[in-house]
Order: sequence, then C-alpha cells, then structure tokens
Amino acid sequence: MTASTGESSSADRGPTLPEELLLLALDPEHGKPLNAPAYLRYGLAGAALGELEWAGQISEGRGGRITVGSPLPLGDLVLDAALGTLPVSGTDGDVKVKKWVRSAARGIDEVCRQRLEQRAAVRRESRRALGLFRYERLTPGPVDLAGPAGARFKGALAGGFATPRDRLLGALVSAVRLDRKLVQGHDRRAVRRDLKALAREHWISRAVAAAVFEDEAAVGG
Repeated sequence: MTASTGESSSADRGPTLPEELLLLALDPEHGKPLNAPAYLRYGLAGAALGELEWAGQISEGRGGRITVGSPLPLGDLVLDAALGTLPVSGTDGDVKVKKWVRSAARGIDEVCRQRLEQRAAVRRESRRALGLFRYERLTPGPVDLAGPAGARFKGALAGGFATPRDRLLGALVSAVRLDRKLVQGHDRRAVRRDLKALAREHWISRAVAAAVFEDEAAVGG
C-alpha cells in the first residue's frame, strides 16, 4: 500500500481512530509500541474499518465478510488508503474481515505513521541494531497529540465507554493486548474483563482478536 505524503484536501477533524490507537500504543521513551507490533497493526486495520463503517462506506456482510457500500474516497489519507484495498461488493466479491485485517495491517500502520508525522506529532528515526538490522523509532514531535489521546482514553474508561467510538476503542485496546499497559490500579482485573467483553461485542474487534489469538497460538504451539 502506498500513499501520498501530501495533506488531505478535506477539512481536518483531528486524528482518526487508527491514529489515536497508535498514539496510545507508543512508548515515548523507546519509540516503539508497548505491545507486540504485529498485534498493534491488526488493531490499526480494525480501527480504520470502524471509521469506514461509521462513515457508511462499509458494513458487516455474511460469513464474516466486509461489504463495501461506497468506494468513494473520504478525503482522509488513512481511511482512503484502507478503503482503496477493499474489493467493491458485487464486482470482485467481498473479503473476509480477518483476512483483510492481516493483509492490510502493514500498509495501514505505515500510512498512520506518515499521517502522524505530517501532524508533527511524531518524528520518524531510522536506526540499525548491531549495525545490521534496520528498525524505526517514533519519538514525540513538537505537537502533543499523545497526551490528549491518553486523556480521551481515560475519560472513556471513567465514563464506561458510553459512545460507539469509545466502545470500539476499548474493544481494540483489549483485542491487541494493549490493556495490559494502559489499565492500571487496584481494579485493573475487573476493568480488563469488561474490555474483553467489549472486544467480543463488535464484528471488527472480534476479527482483530481472532488474528491476535492465532498468532499467540502459533507461538505457543
């Protein structure tokens, strides 16, 4: 998946759900995710689907498939990149959500990084481990979007995840095992149980959780 680094032509409404999930997951000190990078990428893809569903572009089809209602771009770099990878229903056939989450994960992750760099929320630094293996760090940029993202998550947590957006965010945080880092306090076990229940509630978060579980089973098996 490729995307232009130019600014979106539409009015900017702030970070999308996948961008916000990435901001929540980043460790500012080490410049890498707090959870497993592959799990986070699945979550970012799922978050993009959530935004597309709310915009009326996609819906849940039969047999765990994604039905595209409209292929027209929304004018957002991240969401249009995701939409562009989805087959148009009735022509190429619908794609299963878990399969798409896996296949689109790296591309969505890359576009989210591009967009946060455009917003000056992160700086991308290329490093080499042992002088051989290239890796990338995302360090905080001059515009603080991670702080507000963390505050919004805490507010959603305190409010019981009352809105559809908050509920999907909480569901994805649980599905990608990020709740282990973000939820603290004496009642953390109960809160994490509630988030796990949220993850089972939505068709998108269920697919993300299933992709994560398959990875965990492969490692453990």
